Amino acid sequence: MRYAKSSSSATSRRNLLLGTAAAGALFAAGCTSNENNDDGDNAKQAANTADDKPGKAVTIGFAGPQADHGWLNAINEQAKRRAKEYKDVTLEATEGSNDTAQQIGQIETLINKKVDVLVILPADGKALTQVGLKAMRAGIPVVNLDRVFASPQAYRCWIGGDNYGMGLNAGRYIGEQLKGKKNAKVIELAGIDNLELTRQRTEGFNDALKNYPNIKKVGRQAAEFTVESGQAKMAQLLQAHSDFDALWNHDDDQGVGAERAIKQAGRDDFLMVGGAGAKHAMDAIKADNTVLKATVLYPPTMAASAIDLARALGQGKGVGGLAELEIPASLTLYSAVVTKDNVDEYLPTGFS
Repeated sequence: MRYAKSSSSATSRRNLLLGTAAAGALFAAGCTSNENNDDGDNAKQAANTADDKPGKAVTIGFAGPQADHGWLNAINEQAKRRAKEYKDVTLEATEGSNDTAQQIGQIETLINKKVDVLVILPADGKALTQVGLKAMRAGIPVVNLDRVFASPQAYRCWIGGDNYGMGLNAGRYIGEQLKGKKNAKVIELAGIDNLELTRQRTEGFNDALKNYPNIKKVGRQAAEFTVESGQAKMAQLLQAHSDFDALWNHDDDQGVGAERAIKQAGRDDFLMVGGAGAKHAMDAIKADNTVLKATVLYPPTMAASAIDLARALGQGKGVGGLAELEIPASLTLYSAVVTKDNVDEYLPTGFS
């Protein structure tokens, strides 16, 4: 199973999770070997692992979001790009929508087309649960991407990011940078507050800061994942707090606006940590000439991996790197922290 191009070390980590057929065969053999195993058992296991070689033709229906945000556009692009890499995959992609009723209609059309597998990133997981159930009852396995359905019966496999872990790792990074400073102060520029993912990110951030008694969070504003809202809310934070040591911004798109407000205010007396992993943020981190010193990943490559999983499901295969004959029920991606020390490794995954 293939992955989006990246550095060798990043690729090796992904190979341990879903990997190539060769890595999978070796890993599975190592995990299951004992005195009773023989080469025949290992060969059977390897034969049931999805790999890059063309196999059974699979039609995958993809219902993604409207590409009105850098990360969401990257989700769509990652899925389409990965599907093209497989000669045995046909992708039936919808136009994408953030309107619940419209997306339900698009998914029902894919169900009526009798696609082999569905990959769905729902505009609203709870609201789209019923159409996920409908697909599963029709015998079409569903790979639920990121925003989770309300019932596990609505999908065969879930793959997505770790919002709590994203906040946790942002807080840990800031904590380590400020651990030698007395009475350190931090502020937070969050995303949309009525989203569960925003609450999870803030919870993780707060929990991490509890490990650093010298640090106090003194301010928080919720933006809307847009450049305009990021600039407006950051300006309010800067006006309210003339003295602080670090800022965590949940989203690199709204971070463009935040950086504009910071520049307009002439402030450079604190460090900033972003979120998601946009290319412009990584470029700034590499240049090391602004307050932005790190970003915490929420990898859109999950959409490429969702296509890998859907293909494996359609072919009745397991995945390389795991001993089991079936794909897992869920996969949570890791939110790595990108700094100037490792930015070259992650730059190929940055999105526009």
